[in-house]
Amino acid sequence: MVERADIILEARGLRKVFNTGSAGLEVLKGVDLAVRAGELIAVMGESGVGKSTLLHLLGTLDLPTAGQLRIAGIDVLNLEDQALSRFRNRHIGFVFQFHYLLPEFTALENVLLPAQVAGVDRRKEALELMDSVGLADRLHHRPGALSGGECQRVAMVRALVNEPLVVLADEPSGNLDETASESLHQLLAGLARERGQAFVVMTHDRKLAQSMDRQGRIEAGVLQMEDDAT
Repeated sequence: MVERADIILEARGLRKVFNTGSAGLEVLKGVDLAVRAGELIAVMGESGVGKSTLLHLLGTLDLPTAGQLRIAGIDVLNLEDQALSRFRNRHIGFVFQFHYLLPEFTALENVLLPAQVAGVDRRKEALELMDSVGLADRLHHRPGALSGGECQRVAMVRALVNEPLVVLADEPSGNLDETASESLHQLLAGLARERGQAFVVMTHDRKLAQSMDRQGRIEAGVLQMEDDAT
């Protein structure tokens, strides 16, 4: 079980109801999740069960209908909008199925965007990370000149550049072929081990899930972690 002193992200009773006309659609029905510093967690489930919704709630990109969320001991749901945006930028990284790199910027410029928003100089860290993922010779290439796998590696570096406490990834290899997917999975695990960041990965990929520290599955709006099974 997760030791409370090690927990850097804790969700309790997260519910999400979407208004659909006269009725509400309850996608998440009380999700509990505790994540240790440096832990790798995979969340699996069929399409449409709420994996992306959960990621958006954990990342404070959307607000739950009910429930609590604490990150680094802070009740983030009670933060004002500007404070929440600053907290998200500094302490949470995101990697999505599509890389969302800005096409007019170089790879390095894309990586440095979160640091610029935070008002900090992370160029040295960005260069080191780009080298560690094998992209030292692609710094000044724009996304259109990079392969899909290279774009996803840039996106991963962008997520890590501010040294967040946790990185949330939504099907990060979903648009890649098998070889590029395997390379990205190995890279993700290696970076997490080396840098001590927690990763919560929403995925259909059973092989990727099995390489994580813990696995969970969303069914009927509830997240069941493997170590919570009775």
